[in-house]
Amino acid sequence: MKKILVTGASGFIGSHLVELLLRNGFNVKAFIRYNSRNNWGFIEDINLKNEIEIFTGDIRDYDSVYKALKGCSSVFHLAALIGIPYSYISPKSYIETNINGTYNILQVANQLDMEQILITSTSEVYGTAKYVPIDENHPLNPQSPYSATKIASDQLSMSFYYSFSLPIKIVRPFNNYGPRQSSRAVIPSIITQLLLGKKEIKIGNITPTRDFTFVEDTCNAFLEIYKSEKLFGEIVNVGTGKEISIEKLFYKIISLLKKNKEDFSLLTDMQRVRKYGSEVERLLCDNSKLLKNTNWKQCYNLDDGLKKTIEWISNNITIYKDIYNV
Repeated sequence: MKKILVTGASGFIGSHLVELLLRNGFNVKAFIRYNSRNNWGFIEDINLKNEIEIFTGDIRDYDSVYKALKGCSSVFHLAALIGIPYSYISPKSYIETNINGTYNILQVANQLDMEQILITSTSEVYGTAKYVPIDENHPLNPQSPYSATKIASDQLSMSFYYSFSLPIKIVRPFNNYGPRQSSRAVIPSIITQLLLGKKEIKIGNITPTRDFTFVEDTCNAFLEIYKSEKLFGEIVNVGTGKEISIEKLFYKIISLLKKNKEDFSLLTDMQRVRKYGSEVERLLCDNSKLLKNTNWKQCYNLDDGLKKTIEWISNNITIYKDIYNV
């Protein structure tokens, strides 16, 4: 079996993707950012971790990327800085990781004559929807430094496809959720606060709508796009085609936890409110290209995915910092 490199392998989506590839018999090499503790992040939680080849390095370092990719036939490139609030504070770090890191992947892959390069994009590149559902031809609108760097890395990747015939595929997930996601994201933030017994739940804006996909469904989409012979040089949305407001999401989680909504109130946490003009008000995926060109199907509806997420967070509540000091 050919070897596949997964960058960002120790993170939320990356660790689930590594598990899926292992279950499907792939030979997996995990690119993990070097740290002095030799901590492998969520790779540590994988039952089959002894079957993974671990490579520690830095995606921003060309030599690290070259050594990681050598001997691999394909790469799933997920390594990125993704926190939107921090992109307002340190835009340069996003440029160095998201753009320069992607450049390193592309340049090395071109030198090594690799078979497939899957680049991870984000629905944030679309900004607030100008029409729905959002297809891959929707205008791009960088409403945060984070989304700007992802647009740049996508465009750079497509330039390598056209200039060098590099076998690029761009996977563009909409909002993800599931086990192992950090409390930076809205779903684990709400669940964690409720499980910790809070009555005043602090989140950001409650009116935006999002298209949430359970992480295992997203990883299955990555694999199906990899298998397709039709999607080279293409951008492919990954989402459910359903949207929900953050406020309605909050009350759905309360219901799944079998709590009374009258016992809770929503408070605006200004640290989670995006800068003026930066909030993406609506995201709703048109996944018709994915459905037409692959065998992907959604396996988890929102309720089922939330139940699995609640269960996992309940069993791992100690890893979530109580940022609001119960």
